Amino acid sequence: MIKRSLESLLVERFAARKALIVLGPRQIGKTTLVKGLATHLKEGSSLYLNGDDATTRAILSDANLAELRRIIGTATMVIIDEAQRIRNAGLFLKQITDNLPEIQLIVTGSSALDLASEVNEPLTGRKLEYHMYPVSWLELVDYQGYLPAVQTLEQRLIYGMYPEIITRPNEAILLLRNLTNSYLYKDLFNLQGVRKPDLLEKLVTALAWQIGHEVSYSELANKLQVSKETVSTYIDLLEKAFVVFRLPPFSRNLRNEITTSRKIYFYDTGIRNAVIDNFEPLSLRNDTGALWENFMIVERLKTNAYAERFRHAYFWRTHAQQEIDYVEEWGGKLFAYEFKWNSASKVKFPVSFTTNYEPDKTMVVTPASMMDFLNQA
Repeated sequence: MIKRSLESLLVERFAARKALIVLGPRQIGKTTLVKGLATHLKEGSSLYLNGDDATTRAILSDANLAELRRIIGTATMVIIDEAQRIRNAGLFLKQITDNLPEIQLIVTGSSALDLASEVNEPLTGRKLEYHMYPVSWLELVDYQGYLPAVQTLEQRLIYGMYPEIITRPNEAILLLRNLTNSYLYKDLFNLQGVRKPDLLEKLVTALAWQIGHEVSYSELANKLQVSKETVSTYIDLLEKAFVVFRLPPFSRNLRNEITTSRKIYFYDTGIRNAVIDNFEPLSLRNDTGALWENFMIVERLKTNAYAERFRHAYFWRTHAQQEIDYVEEWGGKLFAYEFKWNSASKVKFPVSFTTNYEPDKTMVVTPASMMDFLNQA
């Protein structure tokens, strides 16, 4: 079994006596993770409730405090999986946190939008929230060993980092197609505000073709024949459903810096490749550089999140086409990175950036240096 970094972090938070909320897409191992937390208690001390189960939903939606006490019984940990599926989830969770403080609540959700609307206000000050991602590179190295992991690096760029994809490599394409068809769009279509499912699929496909490039909402709107506001709303929903994330431009004082556009990346390159139905080897692709850039940025995001390192992340570009793939800012310092799949690639960081901002570090991230990049504090 692949040990997930979030497990030890959540166990450390038991002492906080707050509800622990774990958000992330379906099929990334949230259920396995939260069930594993029960092993840190004595046997029989946990209760697992599944929000995907119709009977469980019906009982919990209208349960009063007395009924909740009967349901919980002698358990000291209550795990509620896919809580966004339960009506009035925030209210019964609040009842537990307010009246049964000895209970450790563990709650998962696969839609930040749906679950947030249910629990944010009722659980204000009563929860700690965590984002769970597909398997991280550092988790994979821990699971497989460094050399075996490196030997499958090309496969990871093509097929991604979902747990089942890693453990069942011979079925990767079939599993990814099932993920995108059965889970990705199903959850998205259930989100409030999605009135045009066909449009959403077209938008996801358009974004998949543009990883590593600046995205213009106006151009997308023209291409899809909808308003710019609709494109913005749907991209926001895609972000809350853990399909994509946005990277803003870095700008401080240079007149010709890009300031308004965004880059959009997928949380998993396997999902991205499934969306465009391209599982060709890297030697036959023209998007290898973009895949490597997407892969490394999301891996850095995972590493920072699990290490609880809070960093501001950007890209940098000028109207004169000078650019840097990735910039981090923290503690008053700047760090600039370029991503190159080919270790022999020549890279020169723009003088206008290095002169004006004097970054504390510049680094070209290749497969040979990826571990140094990910582990950089």
